Amino acid sequence: MSYIQQSLGDGETIIARAHFHWLYLATAWLSLLVPGVLLLAALGQAQTQPDPYSVAAGLLFVLGLIVFLRLMIRKWSVEIGVTSHRFVEKYGLLSMKTNEIALPNIEGVRVNQSILGKLFGYGTVKIEGTGVDSVTTPTIADPVGFVRAIQTAKEHVANR
Repeated sequence: MSYIQQSLGDGETIIARAHFHWLYLATAWLSLLVPGVLLLAALGQAQTQPDPYSVAAGLLFVLGLIVFLRLMIRKWSVEIGVTSHRFVEKYGLLSMKTNEIALPNIEGVRVNQSILGKLFGYGTVKIEGTGVDSVTTPTIADPVGFVRAIQTAKEHVANR
């Protein structure tokens, strides 16, 4: 069960969840697969003794493995969502940190997309609240749709 589901209050429902874009996953897998293929090719060409190309390919594979693990651990440990009462961001695998802002306390929401982000539909969302520092999400898929979900949830809270 996710943190957001565990922390729901009485009458509180999940409105939207943010997800990492597919390019994030593609980057993680390519950082592992490309050096892995290079390592296999270098080992296939090497005779009995490891040559400098095999050693370099091995080091590149280790670097790719580290990048892959960093990206995937971040993907596995981050939860971002909007409930009917608040914005919630949880991150951490062994330890946990959260940023939660009640919907009525959200003053501003900004989307940041690069040219590629606009073309492929990813970006970051910066949420500014009263009395709280701003919270910037990691790069997520469909940031405009996520902001729309925040605005819709805010309107429902204001109309109660």
